[in-house]
This record gives sequence, C-alpha cells and structure tokens, in this order.
Amino acid sequence: CEKEPSSYMWIYILLGNMLRGIGETPITPLGISYLDDYAKEEDVPVYVACLHTIAMFGPMFGFLLGSLCAKLYVDIGFVDLGSITITPQDSRWVGAWWLGFLIAGITSFLAAIPFFFLPKSLKKPEEVNNGKASFALLENKGTTRKMLPPAKPKQRKYFYTSLKKVLSNRMYFTFLCCSLLQFSSFIGFLTYKPKYMEQQYGQSTSKSNFLIGLTSLPPVSIGIFLGGLIMKKYKLNIIGATKFAFTMSFLAYVIALLHFFVGCENHVVAGMTVSYE
Repeated sequence: CEKEPSSYMWIYILLGNMLRGIGETPITPLGISYLDDYAKEEDVPVYVACLHTIAMFGPMFGFLLGSLCAKLYVDIGFVDLGSITITPQDSRWVGAWWLGFLIAGITSFLAAIPFFFLPKSLKKPEEVNNGKASFALLENKGTTRKMLPPAKPKQRKYFYTSLKKVLSNRMYFTFLCCSLLQFSSFIGFLTYKPKYMEQQYGQSTSKSNFLIGLTSLPPVSIGIFLGGLIMKKYKLNIIGATKFAFTMSFLAYVIALLHFFVGCENHVVAGMTVSYE
C-alpha cells in the first residue's frame, strides 16, 4: 500500500541547508583572497592550510555530535524516556537528528559575530611581492606600496570575457577537474562509509559516526597543515606545487586501493543475496 507523507518539515530542512550553503560560500574565496592580499608570500600557504585544517574540524565534531545525538531518542524532552523499551541497537530506534541542526545553527551564529569586527583593510607587509597583481610599486623608492583600485566593469560582457579567460587556462581547468573528482570521492566516502560499517561490521549508527569522525578526518587535517608547512619551507612555485600535489595524490590513490581487500561476507538476505528456496 502507498502512504502519503503527512509532514512537510523536510522543506524547512531543505531551505535551511540552502541558506547555510549561501552563508558558507564567501568564506573560502574571500578568506583566501584576504590572506593573499595582506600576508607575506611565503606565509600564505601556511595560513591557507590553517584555514582548511580548521574547516576539517567541523565535519569531525559533526560526526562526534551526530554520534551523541544518535544515542538520544528522537522525542527527547517530549516523552518519558523511561517508557521507551527499545535501545539504540534496535533497527526501529530513531535518534535525535534534529538536535544537531539546533546546536550547529546556534554555534554558527555565535561564530559569525567576530566577522563584523574585522577591518576592511590591514597594514600590508613591507616586503615587495612582484608576483601579486593587486600591488604595484610606486616610482619613489622611499614610498610604500598601495593597492591598485579594482576595475569596475559597467557591462556584463566583461564578466563573461573574464570567465572565458579563466576557464581557458589549462592549469586552472585541470586543477578544477581534479578538485571535482577528489571532492566527489570524499563526499561519497563520508556519506556511505557509516552505513557500510553498520551493515558489514554490525556497528550501531552512533558508533559508526564516532569512528568516522575520530579516524578519518583528523589525518586529513594533519595532512593539509603539513602540506602548507612543506610549501613554506621549500618555497615551492606553481610547477613545484603541482608536482608535489600530483605525487601525494598518486600515493593516496595507491594506498586507497587497499580498501578493496577489506570487508566481510555479505549478509544472507532472502530475495537479494539468496533465493527464497
């Protein structure tokens, strides 16, 4: 029989995630540009690595928070928990999934308040960086550098022209494709691995989220931070950074092949893995 949904709360969740994505989008492009304009060239890789490292702590704490919320009953605060006869190990158990959204929303709001006190511009480093297009040397040697005012195109065609030039850059386009593939695999890994651990290893939802947050994301954060330190120490240029990224990605791909040799036998399910007979 078919049962029509009686609640449209998923629409609010959809709109909430959409607004959250809109709010999070400016942090990476504007934050990196902010660091690139007002930091020394050799320090930028470390600062960018710190930015991405801190960003990785969010999913890690999210999984740990999800593990905690999964142990709590979905109607906590509204029903007598003493009357609940099932446990988190029961397949009928539904955790307090909504509690994570509430805690994360309040935390994000509080974390956004300090951004209002950031200055529009900072004191620029004294060292001259000829590689940055946003700075130019003045004719007098005793004067400091000043940022060139950004061009303000009045017509929309300038945007499409700039977009065409960016996408025509082979190195940037290759990096864009590589990032797309990496993030696609990473998101799939975080999405399906908890369920895989539940089905293959008989773990509860709470423990699966706890293990993912504790074992998978911290190494990624450490790797990002170490990559920034290596780039600063050896002062890698674009070609050197590209070779370094290719080598590390290739080694990660080779090590990831070991996942094919890890696992358990599929559970016997009538009608799926075995016949009804």
